[in-house]
Amino acid sequence: MSEHATLAGGCFWCTEAIFRRLEGVSKVTSGYTGGSLENPSYEEVCTGTTGHAEAIEIKFDPAQIDYETIIKVFMTTHDPTTLNQQGNDVGTQYRSAIFYHTDEQKEIAKNIVRSIPQAVTEIKKFEKFYPAEVDHQQYYEINANLPYCNYVIAPKIEKLLLKYKELIKPKYH
Repeated sequence: MSEHATLAGGCFWCTEAIFRRLEGVSKVTSGYTGGSLENPSYEEVCTGTTGHAEAIEIKFDPAQIDYETIIKVFMTTHDPTTLNQQGNDVGTQYRSAIFYHTDEQKEIAKNIVRSIPQAVTEIKKFEKFYPAEVDHQQYYEINANLPYCNYVIAPKIEKLLLKYKELIKPKYH
């Protein structure tokens, strides 16, 4: 039986690459959530006017990795203390947010966010997720040699591997 987690932590290329590496995660989809426009495009979301955040939807097996661990990994692999910004990516579409699917997820998220001084991570009820265009899926795996991937995503993955080695799928060791 699988569950879902929906998270926004800046550029979805980064968060997707991180969570694809975790044991118990069967699927990660980049997309958009938290806004008002139906079926937004990347270009529309990038304007910052749709209310959407770049986000990922994670399908996971709670017998292998629990929601609390997913949220802990999330909170330590992006900066939850900067409002509407991750690195050079600035705007509401790059905000830190957790979109909970159940009341249990809400409580877990609230407890973890509260434990981080100065965290600005939003906690909102999940409503609708729109998958991003095909060229945004598995971006790091396909484009690992591009400068953005080398300078922004690779250091986040290195941090993940150092801090959470026991959670990483064998093929990524």
